[in-house]
Amino acid sequence: MSKLNTTIPVRRKLSELLDPQFMAKLDALDVMSRRIMRSKLQGERRSRQRGQSVEFADHRPYVSGDDLRFVDWNIYGRLNQLFLKLFMEEQDLTVHIMLDISGSVSLGDPSKELFIKKLTAALGYVSLVNNNRLTISTFADGIVGQLANIRGRNYLGQMADFLLNSQGAGPSNFEKSCKELIAGRIGSGIMIVLSDFLFKEDLYGSSLRQLAGGHYELYLVQVLSPQELEPDITGNLKLVDVEDEDTAEITVSAALMKYYKRNLSAYCNELKEFCARRGANYVLAKSSDPIESLVLNYLRRIRLLK
Repeated sequence: MSKLNTTIPVRRKLSELLDPQFMAKLDALDVMSRRIMRSKLQGERRSRQRGQSVEFADHRPYVSGDDLRFVDWNIYGRLNQLFLKLFMEEQDLTVHIMLDISGSVSLGDPSKELFIKKLTAALGYVSLVNNNRLTISTFADGIVGQLANIRGRNYLGQMADFLLNSQGAGPSNFEKSCKELIAGRIGSGIMIVLSDFLFKEDLYGSSLRQLAGGHYELYLVQVLSPQELEPDITGNLKLVDVEDEDTAEITVSAALMKYYKRNLSAYCNELKEFCARRGANYVLAKSSDPIESLVLNYLRRIRLLK
């Protein structure tokens, strides 16, 4: 007689990705949008834009044409002057994080994949504790998984489960991933793409141009390993592409290493300049960098967080 398996899956914990002391520091932060973006969904998160919700913000003098429904008649009774009530407008801020789990991010020491997941967890944590609407999408050869449209602290455990159980492998197709993502888009907001951006296809075709096309306030975080930035290899080598198994036989010389570094630098600069031309933001991070310093210092300096 076979035994019924009654094992209950153990939920992964966010502390596997983020140190509790770091999370305490994240409580003081919020995601910052440089534009006023209106979502198609009514929000529960209060912005600093003054509008017509129920929470009082300030007064201003009445001018001809203002809606008389918002005149403060108590002040008029005391001062015999017309003042208009201003209110905090309820506005939904959508944060969408798109993270690469293709084969190439599994490489590197320290792991690029782990760095990207930790950074996603930190940004997701800040979004959820501030009641922002959050969607996290993993991609490789298209969108692999998605945790969509969540909001509030109650989803922190589900976010940890999603990230820790997302397995990276296989080829990348960034253009296909962007098309699938945009096809399912809800509203507008902040889009953060975390990847090594080591794709063989044309980055600037329909992929990045669609993301930078006005629907999103776009941030690209390129994560490279120390070995990619400063390779420590010599001699005759056979290189195998981890994603599509293409091979190349090379002899590593000082001239070849110089050529490699020059090309890598030019590629990163091209990505940075593309972002600058379209009002997007580019960040180059090394997988050995401390996540805490990147989030608490640099991402605040570029005003992704406040």
